[in-house]
Formats: sequence, structure tokens, C-alpha cells
Amino acid sequence: MDVSSQYATGGSWNEMRIGSATHKKIKVFTGTAHPELAQEICDHLELPLGDAVVGRFRDGEINVRIGETVRGAEVFVIQPTCNPADSNLMELLIMIDALVRASAASITAVIPYYGYARQDRKTQPRDPIVAKLVANLLTSAGADRILTMDLHAGQIQGFFDIPVDNLKALPILADYFAHKGLSNIVVVSPDVGGVARAREFSERLHAPLAIIDKRRPKPNVAEAMHVIGDVEGMTAILIDDIVDTGGTLVQAAEALLAQGAKEVYACATHPVLSDPGAERLQASPITELVVTNTIPLPVHKRVPKIRVLSIAPMFAEAIRRIFEEISVSKLFEV
Repeated sequence: MDVSSQYATGGSWNEMRIGSATHKKIKVFTGTAHPELAQEICDHLELPLGDAVVGRFRDGEINVRIGETVRGAEVFVIQPTCNPADSNLMELLIMIDALVRASAASITAVIPYYGYARQDRKTQPRDPIVAKLVANLLTSAGADRILTMDLHAGQIQGFFDIPVDNLKALPILADYFAHKGLSNIVVVSPDVGGVARAREFSERLHAPLAIIDKRRPKPNVAEAMHVIGDVEGMTAILIDDIVDTGGTLVQAAEALLAQGAKEVYACATHPVLSDPGAERLQASPITELVVTNTIPLPVHKRVPKIRVLSIAPMFAEAIRRIFEEISVSKLFEV
């Protein structure tokens, strides 16, 4: 089945009658972080992208102009807070403030990739918890709801005092591999922290589960230790939420092949791919890395081994469900 068909929307739903006299209106805007994704989401919703211009003054300060009325509308602002995280986050905050002051009825911040999520707890004395700080900033700016995907840590939802819908890329990734024709599959978590994600993925593919016991001596440096589970002669699929420098996945793939795995695939929701991540993965023994477009992937990072799947249909369906006040969690029922 076509992945996008699961989340296809249709019909004239962009204005909903409430009572006998008023209409509930929807508008979608975007910053400069990922306008291609925002346009794709709007295409699925059969809505025009809202008129907003994000510029900069001579001193570098961000300037936002909303070019149409939003009074009384339910507004969705699409902006992943990926690199450059500080600039993209500030754009989002300023856009939310502009929409609040323009009398929008409600504002949902659609953040496909939630930046600073890996700073979600104190690991050393005097460490900041930036994921919580970002939650405070978004709420203070005037966001009424957050729509995101695969938060690095589930507890980040609890950092907010407003509703948070955390979508999962698992259905899209699992559907891709289910139709790839692979046999004798084993799903592998590259670390103990990702076991719950890998277990759900394995259940969708009806495959056994294995785990890599990994030690991380310092940030962005991973040392894979040994494999827990039987992988000999099997096609392994590594799954993670973020692929950054690629070190974790590459070392995990090498460990799996050393234990007799026949072939190694990998998938992740967010392709951060800090240099030299793309080049490292291209040179690795991984057959294919499957990611989504929560983050824009520059042309120079689109190496042959990377396959990008679109999450626009899922976000479009989630936006429709939020607007129509129906369940979002139904999207993830197996």
C-alpha cells in the first residue's frame, strides 16, 4: 500500500460550522526552516500556505510580517527547530507572538523536529535542561498546542503545560520495509535506551528483536560493545530516532556483521547528519539508511545510500484531526 494513502485527506473541511451562525477557520503558516515540507502538508490539506514573510534587519534581528487576517482562526505554524536551531526557534517564537497579537483563536506550533531535545536532563553538575527552557519559551510566546514527531525523550511532553501530540514515524518506516521484500529480518536497537521503539517496530514487522550494548564516553562519540540476541545469517534493521554524526549506527552495523548478520539496513526519523555523517554512512557497510523529511536534507548530504520518506501526509492528517477535534492517537493503532 502507498505510504501516503494511509493519511490522505479529502473533502471540503477547511471551514466547519459551529452552531448556526459562526465558522471555524484554519490557516497554515511557515517560517524559513523547511518551507518545502510546509507546502507539501498544505497540498495534502488542499489549503493555501498562509502569507507570511520572515526577513532580517540590517543588524541581524528577525522581522516577521503576517500578510493576511488571522482573527478568530485556528492557526498552525510549521517550523522544525533544526540547524541553525537558535535562529529557527527565534523565528517560531516571533511568529507565534505576531499571531497572538493578531487575535488568532488558537495557535499550534507544528515542530517536526524538536531541537535541543537531547538536553532533557542533568548529566553533569550545573548542566542546563534546555528542552524544558524551550518548552517554557513556546508556552510563554502564546502557543496553545504542540504537534511534533518522535521526541528524543518522552518526558519532554511533561515539560509543557499545554497539550502535546507526539507523532510517530514508525508506521511510515515499517510500511516501507514491509514492502521491500526482505526476508529473515531481525530488528536491532543500537542502544538500551531505544528498546521500546525497536520493540514496537519489530512487532509491526513480525520480526525478532536484538540489542546493541553501547557505551558513550563523551557527546557524539559512541562505542558499540556487543550484541544481545541472535543475528547470525539474518538481515538486520537498525532503528533510532536521530542520526547525527552516524557513529552509533556505523559501529552497530560493524558489530552486527561481526556477529554473522548477512546484511544491515538502518532507519531513523530525524536526519540531523552533522558533518561528516552523510559521508561516513556512505562509506559504511550499511546497505541503506531510510530517514524522513522532518529536517531538510541539503543536496550535498543526499548520498546514494540515503532514502528519504515524506511525513507530510501524516502531519496533514494530524492537523485535520486537531482542527476537527477528533483523536490523533488513532493514527498509530496497529
